[in-house]
Amino acid sequence: MRSRRDLLKSAVLGGGASVVAATALGSLGPEAAFATTAPDIEPGAPDPNFAEGRIRSIKENTLLVLGSNMVFHTIRVVDGTSLWKLGPVGFDQAQPGDGLYARGVLMPDGVLAAESVWLNIVNIKGHIKNITGRTLHLDHSGHEVLCHVVPGKSVAVHSESPPTTDLSMLKVSQHVQILGAWRPDTNEVDIATVFSPH
Repeated sequence: MRSRRDLLKSAVLGGGASVVAATALGSLGPEAAFATTAPDIEPGAPDPNFAEGRIRSIKENTLLVLGSNMVFHTIRVVDGTSLWKLGPVGFDQAQPGDGLYARGVLMPDGVLAAESVWLNIVNIKGHIKNITGRTLHLDHSGHEVLCHVVPGKSVAVHSESPPTTDLSMLKVSQHVQILGAWRPDTNEVDIATVFSPH
């Protein structure tokens, strides 16, 4: 069986990537965006197969991304790339200004061939200050974040229970962890999953 690296290289070089399913290359799970660096990377050294930042421009299947360290990344999305924006999405959902995490394979020309791209993903902890309608007002390190319940998308995981769309068990003052999609240039997040310890 061909390795992920070989599949990506062939995809970037035009070797019939259309037959590769997205899940064959990259995880669609948003938790994978926050996975630790590869074991062969020295502690503290940058991972050449990972990029983060905000999309500055999009041309065909290529994203130009300015990292938080002010370094530009060129990221190529291929037929097998998985994209997440509050759930699996198509490439047309990527917009300039979106935040981004990407994992893949760094090609010899410096382009990152993406296995997985997560758009606007956030993973925050805090306590619920208030609940109004479909919005949780979260105190995250002294800053208020408005977390919106998205019908058909948002789920809660209470302790060890399976995910549920019933968020009625969430209470004011409860400590929670929220995985979701940031609304760029705001203090607002659309909820993918709320993790509650009890």
